[in-house]
Amino acid sequence: MSDAAYLRAKEDYLIGINFSRLLSIIFGKRLANKLQVERAVISVGRVMTCVLGMVVQKEREIRNFVKTKYYKVIGEFGNEESSFKAEWKMTETSKMYESTKLYNETGFKTKEDAKDFIISLQKNEAIVQEIKKSKQKENPPLLYNLAEIQNECTKKFKIKPDETLEIIQNLYEKKLVTYPRTDARVLSTAVAKEITKNLNGLAKGFKDEQIQSFIDKMVKEKYSTNLIKTKYVNDSKITDHYAIIPTGQGFENYDKVPNLHKEVYKLIVKRFLSIFYPPAEFSKIAVTVSCMGENFFANGKICVKQGYLEVLKSKQENKDEKDDSETKENLDILKNLKKGQKIEIKNFEIKDSETSPPIRYNSGSIILAMENAGKLIEDEELREQIKGAGIGTSATRAEIIKKLEKIKYIAINPKTQIITPTEFGELIYDVVYSSMPDMLNPKLTASWEKGLDMVAKKEINPDEFMQKLENYINSKIKKLVIKM
Repeated sequence: MSDAAYLRAKEDYLIGINFSRLLSIIFGKRLANKLQVERAVISVGRVMTCVLGMVVQKEREIRNFVKTKYYKVIGEFGNEESSFKAEWKMTETSKMYESTKLYNETGFKTKEDAKDFIISLQKNEAIVQEIKKSKQKENPPLLYNLAEIQNECTKKFKIKPDETLEIIQNLYEKKLVTYPRTDARVLSTAVAKEITKNLNGLAKGFKDEQIQSFIDKMVKEKYSTNLIKTKYVNDSKITDHYAIIPTGQGFENYDKVPNLHKEVYKLIVKRFLSIFYPPAEFSKIAVTVSCMGENFFANGKICVKQGYLEVLKSKQENKDEKDDSETKENLDILKNLKKGQKIEIKNFEIKDSETSPPIRYNSGSIILAMENAGKLIEDEELREQIKGAGIGTSATRAEIIKKLEKIKYIAINPKTQIITPTEFGELIYDVVYSSMPDMLNPKLTASWEKGLDMVAKKEINPDEFMQKLENYINSKIKKLVIKM
């Protein structure tokens, strides 16, 4: 057993036996008082209680949220043959600069103020102030780790993280995919050097028409299979296991697995094949139109080369993109403009907008939030850049969610997988918050995981870490005993 594994076990013992038992007694006593019963049982844990806190806090943010309406001004520019719309935005040259009538830099607090602003703009000519054209390349995403595939399966199939793990574990036992309980989204150098074995196995053994067409294109276009110097290979980002990929084997078992298992397998295969495809390429244009010192902004973006998106997007998504003639037409209009060109103002209109409440966690997104110490980061590249020690481990996160649901602290909608706290769960939260709010802090739990990770990398002494942890636990226990 490694130092980190030993310390994690010892830490869990300290918290789980000495700490959590005492907390259960104290919190249970307070809960009993709240419920006006003789005794009440409460389950607490450094990860479980923290996750409950995330769910309750999110729910209360939503509950306390008050929608605010504001009003945007949209200008339509061009002529009878072709025109485009652009959104007004407050800039330093604007007469509304730092005005109290604005809700934000793009909208007014009242419709009347928006109307008055439009009236102040003469409906004559505007000038194309600036044009910025650019090409953008977008690389394929990193490979799946357990958290990423759990989140993806929740979105696509509306299944819980523990179900996803069970499915991938089954695929692993059937020798179809690599080990599922991994936090890594990259491959090791050793695996990358042998990756053609996985590809050749898929080409020969996986009888799926769509997947075979992707592999055929790789061969025809001579896409490189050398991953060594790419972002998909990084030994420093691998602890025990590399990313989840197809082995290229086990196809004698494929027909025996349920259809949902096949769908999950195909997701893993597609993500794997996508990293050998070229980047997607986009054409972008940003236009600024000026009218009496007020600036209106229009943007256009279109995919000019699908690259890896051909693999990862569904047939319908690709078809919709090809058929989006309105987007292409708008982009063509913007491309034909010239800086300094005078352009006719066709119309100004007011667009009603309103602020949006926070979004509840679902059983997949909360796994990502746990992986990132309580932060739900949608942007994949940013998520990977700031990734550190999270809450729990890849092997335990799904079980934590499952346990919270089982003991009725949270409820999970079976159709949407949306998570909400139960009334009892909120009561538990309040008792913990009033007694020891640290237990609800994702940063605290993540810092302990980070410490264990540093022990594993031999960056700190194991005894030093345990001494700090014991001192912390003892100090908290003393304060709780005094509060009793």
